[in-house]
Amino acid sequence: MASGTPPARSPAMVDAPDAHRSSPSRLAGHLLGVGLGGFVDGIVLHQIAQWHSMGSAVLPPVTMAAMSRNMTWDGLFHAATWCVVVAGVFRLVADARRGRRMPGPRALTGQLLTGWGLFNLVEGVVDHHLLGLHHVRDLPTHVPALDWWFLAVAGVGTLVAGRLLERAGLAGDR
Repeated sequence: MASGTPPARSPAMVDAPDAHRSSPSRLAGHLLGVGLGGFVDGIVLHQIAQWHSMGSAVLPPVTMAAMSRNMTWDGLFHAATWCVVVAGVFRLVADARRGRRMPGPRALTGQLLTGWGLFNLVEGVVDHHLLGLHHVRDLPTHVPALDWWFLAVAGVGTLVAGRLLERAGLAGDR
């Protein structure tokens, strides 16, 4: 390559402005955090601890028919979180193909935590408080304080910790 000649760029990079390529990929990590956070919620609280099901405040799973209905709603919930993870993976690949800078481990961990906190905050407000579909602890009884704890710690706390770690990681990756 002759001195002063810019390096060859792939076709995927031709349309991308330099500033866009140098900015780090963020949306992919956030989407992955939302989807993986949903998996943690569904696996830990729905399946392992069995504290609630997707609709357990509306249809308490006290009969086999009610359990079956709640299991279907839990399955649909898991399918939705799986779709968000797939969207995050495709976004990550698209960002890489466009030549966007990939986040380092600390920034990616922060992005995942940010997405997880966002999931917890939105899911907690919508499902626990606005729609009343389920609460953090429905079974055997509802514990209202856990709904507020979930919003504060698992929602806001995880979101803030994720943003701080993401910013520190991005600053350190420059």
